[in-house]
Amino acid sequence: MLEALRNFADTYLMWHEGPLIWGSDALILLTVIGIVAVLTYFKKWGWLWREWLTTVDHKKIGIMYMIAALLMLFRGGVDAELMRTQLAFPGNHFLDAEHYNQIFTTHGTIMILFMAMPFIFALFNIVVPLQIGARDVAFPFLNAVSFWLFFFGALLFNISFVFGGSPDAGWVSYPPLSELEFDPGPGENYYLLGIQISGIGSIATGINFLATILKMRAPGMTLMRMPLFTWSVLAASIMIIFAFPALTVALALLLLDRIAGTHFFTMLHGGNPTMFVNLFWIWGHPEVYIVVLPAFGAFSEIVATFSRKRIFGYGSMVSSLMLISIISYFVWVHHFFTMGAGPDVNTFFAIASMAVAIPTGVKVFNWLFTMFQGRIRLSLPMLWAIAFVPCFAIGGATGVMLAVAPADYQYHNSYFLIAHFHQTLIGGVVFGMLAGMYYWWPKMFGFKLDERLGRWAFWFFNAGFYVCFMPQYALGFMGMQRRMYVYPADLGWGPLNLVSTIGAYLMGIGFLFIVAQVVYSIRHGERDLTGDPWDGRTLEWSLPSPVPHYNFAAIPTVTDRDMWWVLKNEGRTEDLQPKSADLKPIHMPKNSGAPFLIGVSFFVAGFGFVFNWWLPAVAGLCGVAACLAWRSFQYDDEYSVPVEEVMATEISLGRL
Repeated sequence: MLEALRNFADTYLMWHEGPLIWGSDALILLTVIGIVAVLTYFKKWGWLWREWLTTVDHKKIGIMYMIAALLMLFRGGVDAELMRTQLAFPGNHFLDAEHYNQIFTTHGTIMILFMAMPFIFALFNIVVPLQIGARDVAFPFLNAVSFWLFFFGALLFNISFVFGGSPDAGWVSYPPLSELEFDPGPGENYYLLGIQISGIGSIATGINFLATILKMRAPGMTLMRMPLFTWSVLAASIMIIFAFPALTVALALLLLDRIAGTHFFTMLHGGNPTMFVNLFWIWGHPEVYIVVLPAFGAFSEIVATFSRKRIFGYGSMVSSLMLISIISYFVWVHHFFTMGAGPDVNTFFAIASMAVAIPTGVKVFNWLFTMFQGRIRLSLPMLWAIAFVPCFAIGGATGVMLAVAPADYQYHNSYFLIAHFHQTLIGGVVFGMLAGMYYWWPKMFGFKLDERLGRWAFWFFNAGFYVCFMPQYALGFMGMQRRMYVYPADLGWGPLNLVSTIGAYLMGIGFLFIVAQVVYSIRHGERDLTGDPWDGRTLEWSLPSPVPHYNFAAIPTVTDRDMWWVLKNEGRTEDLQPKSADLKPIHMPKNSGAPFLIGVSFFVAGFGFVFNWWLPAVAGLCGVAACLAWRSFQYDDEYSVPVEEVMATEISLGRL
């Protein structure tokens, strides 16, 4: 143990060199002290435990996912700004090579797994039960476990910045670079264990929402009456269930190579690193559709609402969502066309990679046809939805270019690929999640976000996006490779890199406007007194804002698609209002501290494995087992909301 502590101290001191690191550590410490001081001064520890840390309410869990996603967007964005600062000028040494490697590794990992995933899970939780007329998800306890596993997995990954050093083998962590011989520090262990813990929660979320959608829809809500956002969540959940186990296996085998002396991926001992590459991308390419399909679902709801028209081609939209979820499993090899798989294999995956663009194009045309001759209102959610169309069109076109196997030999690992990747994931996922956040924000919090500040954020972010990434296509054609931290002046890359860096800073300003918008709107935002501030179409807009903890006082009966819109047009909105005679006691799940403690136990175990400290590792695993055993003997895990309480709540909301 003493030797382990000595190694930890040496690693800590080696990593913590320079003003950037020390300054960041100081800010982290001051922030933690500030949070603890505020909670103590206002005596909010009990409130925090009762209302948030032990909650199983899907709406509160969704809000916590969203807060975490925005924080991770900030952290990943700071990494991006640091990288672009380093690359702004030739021969720059703002960052050294090792620090740069760690930053681009954490940037990619955070943005994909700790920003995009919790952002889509936030909307899963906030929207799906309300859209299908349910009072909660199928497994509320498991839903809370999923969140805390994500949270503590993300926390474990992020404390690598403070203790021991961040991972530096890239966000894909290919062996042999990520094997112990070439990467002996704890950073790679942080990567493997943080993602592994979070990934278990992601698999549980996929199972939970698949069961919720298939088994908990309101009476009369057939599959073909479901809102398109719910369809997108169904498709994404199926993909999560089948894709994430491949990542789980890949990470587990690499971790065993590093801490147990196995040789699954070490060639000199009979292993094969390309096996890791295949396992990673069997997860990795469905993953990009896992995060973008919910964005497509959000765009579908927003375009229909703000065009005041039923979505064009509902059946083809459903079919395209499900087709993408299938085809996405047959495209992963396009990530390594240059590895020598052979012409037959490359041809198959090239065709599949082009084919997946067809159902995506169907959706884009359906959105355009929905807007055609509609009475379009350019509120913030619609602005982000419209901005998505040209952005994703460019990203899709460059994706088809990358799918051409012979041409990929030119594009591979160049900045052309970087530009394409960000074009689709920012233009698709980030634009979609921000559109969804603005759209459903009043339903969560009871007020709109300020339009004026939001428009400043929109224009800065969008202008900065094109200024940042358009030059990178040209840089790719000029031969600039990804992962380069310095380049000579005589290659002529300097001016375009400077322009790209300016664009990144404009995007950063846009994010700061979003932060200012949220802070300003908490006090001054327009209050939602109707529950339907956008003149929405689906069931969630029939409820008050914010929604009561039990969601629906009486479960609605659905007779049509866009049920709320149909009832408004027919003057029958009272059909969805609760009636005193129909009220019954409502069974709701009890709060539980076990999910939080399971997350803490996984964190302790993960931290122990990072540094090969077996005592905390075993103690953490025993804590997980104890929490699960405790849960298995909890038979009284529900409570009944009496009719009198439901009636009083509905009267206070003006619904009775």
